[in-house]
Order: sequence, then C-alpha cells, then structure tokens
Amino acid sequence: MNMTHYMELLAVNQPWNLIIYMVIPVALAEALVATEFFVVFNRLQAGAVRTWNKWIGIVLGIYFLGVFLQLSVTVVPTLAWRGAADLIAVGAYLSGVIPLFSIALLELGVIGGGKTQEEKMKLHFILLTVFLVVAHVAMVFGMIDPTIMGWNPGAMHMPGGHMSHPQ
Repeated sequence: MNMTHYMELLAVNQPWNLIIYMVIPVALAEALVATEFFVVFNRLQAGAVRTWNKWIGIVLGIYFLGVFLQLSVTVVPTLAWRGAADLIAVGAYLSGVIPLFSIALLELGVIGGGKTQEEKMKLHFILLTVFLVVAHVAMVFGMIDPTIMGWNPGAMHMPGGHMSHPQ
C-alpha cells in the first residue's frame, strides 16, 4: 500500500515512533483541551486546573519543539516527496510547532507581556484551536493514499526537482 511519509513515520519502529510522534503529543494536547474548557468557561486565572493547564501547555510546547527540530534536521531533508498529500500532511504536522511553542512562550511570560489576563486567555484559546486544525489536517492528508492526489510511485525523482519515468 502507498502511504505518506507521515503515516510511514508512525508505522515504522513500532511502537516507539507511534508513541513519540503521536501518543505523547496527542495525549498532552487532549489534556490541554480538557483543562482549557474549564479555564475558559470558568474564566480561571488561578487554582489547580489553571496550574495544570499552564504546565501542560509549557511541556507540550517544548516537547513538540523537540519533535519539530529532530524531524526537520534528520528526516525532512532526506525525503523524496510523495505528492501533494505528503507535502500537506508533513507540512501541517510540523507547522503545529508554531501554535504549541507559542502557548509555551505565552505561559512562560516571554510573549504577551502587555496583554490583560482576558487577552492572554483568548490568545491561548486561539493558538490551541489553530493547533487542533493543523493537527487534523495532518492526520487526514497523512492517511490518504498519495496516489489519489497525483503521486506516481513509478516515477523517479531526478536532480533539479524534475520527475521522469524510469527507462
């Protein structure tokens, strides 16, 4: 079966890649979403749930920055792209670092210093929502057979970025 690099990454080196690249970030993101509901609904600025929300955001942001750097340095440069679905899936997955690391920076006080608590809460919620969107785009396009979006597994990637058919 043809698969995107996103899906291949999760399928190889079982169960470790699945745990490192999917289970840990998704479990932390789900915990962040769960606590976010309580924080936003109750407008919590302190307390145990707000503290958990803060630390989950920091840990998730830093963890995903590590994932992003590791994949960007060791994996992405070696890829022979498998069409549009592959580019969208990998690109969306990696772009998750922007909202997640921004949440960590917001929680650490590196950004948003001049904002009110209400404005920070809103920004936190928006960043989390952006992450959820890009993560779901990555999952959907990552599960697509890349040939559906035009990739030809029989074509070879030639230097200079041109595709040609093998002789």
